Amino acid sequence: MGRKSIKENKNVYQVAREKLELTRDQAAEKLQYISADRIEKIESEKVIPHPEEVLTMGQTYAEPGLWNYYCTNECPIGMKHIRKVERKELSQITIEMLAALNDLEEDKDRMVEISVDGKVTEDEKKDFIKISKELDEIASVVASLKLWVEHAILEGKMN
Repeated sequence: MGRKSIKENKNVYQVAREKLELTRDQAAEKLQYISADRIEKIESEKVIPHPEEVLTMGQTYAEPGLWNYYCTNECPIGMKHIRKVERKELSQITIEMLAALNDLEEDKDRMVEISVDGKVTEDEKKDFIKISKELDEIASVVASLKLWVEHAILEGKMN
């Protein structure tokens, strides 16, 4: 039986494993092709995990947030193009989505006016930027909802 870690600054991979009260050996057994030594190197940040390893850990540990963490913190492409997603409660996600959609509802006619000619003129830029930010908010809320759903599926709370 492995010892319990007393390390203070645990990375997300170690936290996810320990949340299930798995030793590295037990985790390696469940992860099948990732050895306990490799897990130790990942958790002590001696190596960056491969994408396939993170996919497997996220699935096995029922922690889809690992996927977003990897993409936004360790993958050079993801760090540039993927947004960080916070895990939130469904009620908070719903309220944020309704607020963002209400904001956008007020501006949808203006967006049609701006885009009808296929150009954004100087006098339209300010409104276009505002609407673009509202769309970013909606994208962020949708990403949070997707994370919530993935987590619910992995925990067996949803099909």
